[in-house]
Amino acid sequence: MTACAIEPTAESGDDDRTPHAPCAITADGAYAARLAREGDSWFPERWTLDGPEPYAVPLPAHQPEEPGTEVQPMADGRVLIRRLSQGRHAFSLLYPTDPGTGELPLGAVECPDGDTVLRLLPPAPGGQRAYAVAVGRRSTALWLVAGGAFGPERLAEIPGRCSGGVWLDRTGRMLALDREADGLTKTVVVDLERGGEVSPLLQIAAGSDDRLLLAAPDSGLILISSDAPSPGEPRLGWGVLGSTLPVRFPQSLRLAGRALTPFAVQPGQVLVPESCAVALRVDGPFGSWVGVWRPADRWLREFAAPRGWLAGSGLWTEDGVLRLPYATEEEPCGVARMTVPARSAEEPAGASAGHAEERPGGTAEDVPDVVAEALEPEPPEPVAPRPVPLQQAPLAGLVTK
Repeated sequence: MTACAIEPTAESGDDDRTPHAPCAITADGAYAARLAREGDSWFPERWTLDGPEPYAVPLPAHQPEEPGTEVQPMADGRVLIRRLSQGRHAFSLLYPTDPGTGELPLGAVECPDGDTVLRLLPPAPGGQRAYAVAVGRRSTALWLVAGGAFGPERLAEIPGRCSGGVWLDRTGRMLALDREADGLTKTVVVDLERGGEVSPLLQIAAGSDDRLLLAAPDSGLILISSDAPSPGEPRLGWGVLGSTLPVRFPQSLRLAGRALTPFAVQPGQVLVPESCAVALRVDGPFGSWVGVWRPADRWLREFAAPRGWLAGSGLWTEDGVLRLPYATEEEPCGVARMTVPARSAEEPAGASAGHAEERPGGTAEDVPDVVAEALEPEPPEPVAPRPVPLQQAPLAGLVTK
């Protein structure tokens, strides 16, 4: 059996001494996991984030891991790991023991051909289960790889090549995937309680490429990427699941010379999507930093990231504190906290936007804001969220039970 192709794992960091692999965080923010490196050796590392101070626990195996190995934290503190072994993707749960690292093998997934790419999906709500997709030439297989009764379980076969992966509810039932078929990419919903039933979600225009980037289950706020308003130029937009209003593409999320990637949405804002704070990774000619945006504010605030930030990683608390994990030689496990209040009606453009609480070893101070005002009407009134296909206007369609 030939091996699946492995998607490379990107690195970012300040220098060669502190390379940073992507960091996965549980949906409740209690744990995180990443591949860390000491010299030329890679090993899994679990971060505990829900205590008074964050701390890391190394989980090295008997031999170093490959750089492309994926890890994901579970709700009970164990870490799921995916390794390529003898042409198969082997899954195990790692946990600390005294001494060493305990390992519970879960089984393996074999891919049908060498062109198939297998990857873990983002951590599922509840943290009891973990999922993966095997993307083939013409279809995508959805797998339950942890939390099942008898090892990895194939749940569904989805026509087309799928990317992305966003959870739409807090039960882990509704999964959104970006499906490429017939030369176009549209987001679909996979209902895990109906045998993997697939329904359309994002359809902005007939000939547009539409992708779902983030979703907030409490408020229904979604962040999307689509080239509908500017063919050939993907733009960031926002909408509300269940709304009757069209998706909007604000000018404040369209900045020349900078790439914006949303990575976290503030939870707990029930029925008030325009109040949700959105954190974005901003990539420009001088590196990466942090952007904060709210639909109601209609402007983007930009801040220096903490030194050693695990770029693109972070989460919001319900009361509006952005937590950014970082690792440096002085502090190998740190979390910078940034508070960004909503803009008041009297606040002039260009005023100070907020503050970051600097932790020892971090440099999360503010930088002068870069403000881009949106050329759009006031945000819509909030409505109750439910998964629906998003048409250009109005938004209507799928109703799930």
